[in-house]
Amino acid sequence: MKKIIVVGSSNTDLVVRSPKLPEPGETLIGSKFFSTQGGKGANQAVAAQRAGGEVIFIAKVGSDGYGKEAVKQYEEDGICTDFIKVSESSPTGIAIITVDDHGENTIVVASGANSELSPIDLQLDEEEIRGAEYFLVQLETPLETVKALAYFCRINNKKLVLNPAPATQLTAPILQDLFMITPNETEAEILTGVKIHDLDAAKVAAGKLIEKGVKHVIITLGEKGAFYHDGKDSCHVPSPKVNPVDTTAAGDTFNGALVVALSEGKGMKAAIEFANKLAGISTTKEGAQASIPYKKEIVF
Repeated sequence: MKKIIVVGSSNTDLVVRSPKLPEPGETLIGSKFFSTQGGKGANQAVAAQRAGGEVIFIAKVGSDGYGKEAVKQYEEDGICTDFIKVSESSPTGIAIITVDDHGENTIVVASGANSELSPIDLQLDEEEIRGAEYFLVQLETPLETVKALAYFCRINNKKLVLNPAPATQLTAPILQDLFMITPNETEAEILTGVKIHDLDAAKVAAGKLIEKGVKHVIITLGEKGAFYHDGKDSCHVPSPKVNPVDTTAAGDTFNGALVVALSEGKGMKAAIEFANKLAGISTTKEGAQASIPYKKEIVF
């Protein structure tokens, strides 16, 4: 097992269950409140560790109680936290999440210390970091930091997987430095202008990303699974049938598990199947990191 480096955000999630998602200006009475550790970077680090990976997490938290509790939880999961920085000027990131009775959600994030994670904080010259083959990053930290990571991975022959969430326009230099990009349907549309209404549209969108320089594209399709394309070969990998209660960390679980499977030498289809299974299990539980399953939970 090779080390996996996850670079990204660390948040505390404040979650309210509600019969439905509120309309603009609408006040609803929720049914349940709880807090849990979250942030796309942290979720993916936890997912990779629980999927059987050996994970180093690079992030930035505040010096507050939320930050200290987050680092403690990562350590309990077995994640290496040696490269997590502490900001003295900003609080730990916070996410306000509403989840409806169908498991759908809305999320608003106050980035806090995540917005301070800079290229200087990456410490990419450390021996532990250089020994890794796969890197995983998202877009909840500054784009300049993502650019620096992408450049490092290209010149050092590392494989960088970008989960482009929240979606934003990306320049060709970043895309050309990627091994893989993993947008969902909405993110793929923002990146390519192609609305994903079926598998043919997914292939068109993936093709546009390949044309911009990405080597491998996986478009996640929620309960419909995932579509893979590399410019030559493509395939649709369905998701297992589950009864979802909360989809909050499903995409993060998919990405963390995917990178683990690839680092173990699994073929692309097998890696996607593995990731689909763990992502499906995560939707049957509430919360972000609280819902992320362990590899041993796969029974189908």
